[in-house]
Amino acid sequence: MSKSDLKSMAINLRKHGRSVGEVMKAVGVSKSTASSWCREVELTAGQKMNLREKAISAGHKGRLLGSSMNHQKKLDMIAKNFAEARATIGKISNRDLLIAGAALYWGEGSKSERTGGFVFVNSDPMMVLFMKSFLEDVFRVSADRFLCTVQINEAHRVRIKKVLNFWAKLLQLPTEQFTKPYFVKVRANKVYANFENYYGVFRLKVRKSGEMKQKMLGLISALKTQLPE
Repeated sequence: MSKSDLKSMAINLRKHGRSVGEVMKAVGVSKSTASSWCREVELTAGQKMNLREKAISAGHKGRLLGSSMNHQKKLDMIAKNFAEARATIGKISNRDLLIAGAALYWGEGSKSERTGGFVFVNSDPMMVLFMKSFLEDVFRVSADRFLCTVQINEAHRVRIKKVLNFWAKLLQLPTEQFTKPYFVKVRANKVYANFENYYGVFRLKVRKSGEMKQKMLGLISALKTQLPE
């Protein structure tokens, strides 16, 4: 097909409301050439609107595709890092568990002399569960020595039974070992999306654990000696 025939074909497509990009692909020329050939063609208002709607739709699909691809990349990266982490850590020894428990208590445990005994406070259910397992495995703490308290905003009073049952089931402890919940009186300015999945701040205390607390403080002191001078 001659150049003039291609140009006529391009102009005809443009007159029928095709975009310059569509003309370029249909005729098989560069975008600049297609644009040059179709420059004199005046589209109707309806054709212009149709092209705008198609462009918006295409852009939306492109953004959705890009978002989906980025989300999948993130999931793949998380899975890769998780697999590598599990391989790196491997099986945790008793010494590993001792160090991990001491480090957690260093960050989230009560170290003040004014607080009697072992007290660990956190809102992360898995961290609380880890600490309970640490106490059972390392210090041989029996289940009946745990004393639990939940601190949560007043807005959650209506679902406090669900909150207490969640912690009791997670830690496999009877609710009889839970003290009266402490409700924070500060009024929440907004309702958070995770309202139904929030279970407050958990206080895990061990009865008659003054000596245990001192041992934990000793472990923390030992960890401090490993810091570079």
